[in-house]
Amino acid sequence: METSREILQFLHYNPQSSREKIASGIAFNGSETTLKRLISNLVQSGDILVCGKARSTRYELSPHAHLLMPLNLDTYFEKDVDERQVQTSFNFDLINEQLPKVSIFTAEEIAHLNDLQNLFRKHLSEMTENEYRKEMERLGIDLSWKSSQIEGNTYSLLETERLLRESKTANGKTKEEAVMLLNHKYALRFILDNPDYLKTLTISNIEDIHTLLTQDLSVDKGIRHRRVGITGTNYHPLDNEFQIREALRDTCTLINGKANVFEKALLTLVLLSYIQAFSDGNKRTARITSNAILIANGYCPLSFRSVDSIDYKKAMLIFYEQNNIYAFKQIFIQQFEFAVKEYF
Repeated sequence: METSREILQFLHYNPQSSREKIASGIAFNGSETTLKRLISNLVQSGDILVCGKARSTRYELSPHAHLLMPLNLDTYFEKDVDERQVQTSFNFDLINEQLPKVSIFTAEEIAHLNDLQNLFRKHLSEMTENEYRKEMERLGIDLSWKSSQIEGNTYSLLETERLLRESKTANGKTKEEAVMLLNHKYALRFILDNPDYLKTLTISNIEDIHTLLTQDLSVDKGIRHRRVGITGTNYHPLDNEFQIREALRDTCTLINGKANVFEKALLTLVLLSYIQAFSDGNKRTARITSNAILIANGYCPLSFRSVDSIDYKKAMLIFYEQNNIYAFKQIFIQQFEFAVKEYF
């Protein structure tokens, strides 16, 4: 199993490799017969594609494996940002060609998520409207805190609770930090008051949520029309307003066309962050929009309270640079499980 993963990771960075190059690249110590069998198994499972014949045979990852195979984040981020082998530009095929053809979650993962969702519905049926609102308020405080913390906000969870419940700001914090947290509260209240708002995802919906999250902050409203950089990566988002709108339209089409709500929510999280349609506030907008989709479909929303901010950023960066969704998918599954068990 470990050798098979090494083969996949090698092909991720070295497509169109021969069997001999794979053996050398992973320092394989086994027999040629064993390596042939391992590669053949990966071909049969659909993780590897074969190109050419006989001596010209070469191997490369399938689109499915490229998106979903586990990558070692510790090893990946040991390299400096300028040493990593990354896709520096926006991948136009990702939204229109690759993601429509794959199932993001395995059958086992879907079964686990559905079991959790059924538990959420059971608990919900036993709660009064007032009890539900109280739990949603608690989840909203945690989400406002963690979502803002990921963006560098220094309010503690207790300080956030006091601000959102009593409108009391914390000493030594900036006004902008308080506004960021309060904007989360207003955006979440809007979603709860309009639960069907994200039944269908549109660019207008996304812009509305971004506006709520950035009001009274020094952030340009609307789709950006100039370049934006992302700290810690050499990935460069689109810088043409027409192309950004086109990417958003294609993303809405992709997400609206997915039957599975978990896929809708996860793709919203990663793709709105990947496109970076606004000058700032993109990941905040992605988190609230994703939760709005879950709420619109009667699913448990996520607070992200237990996720480590660094792990979240690393999972996001590896999607930017490698278009690999595995690490972020694990975060999504863990946070859905946490939300169901913690709040409801």
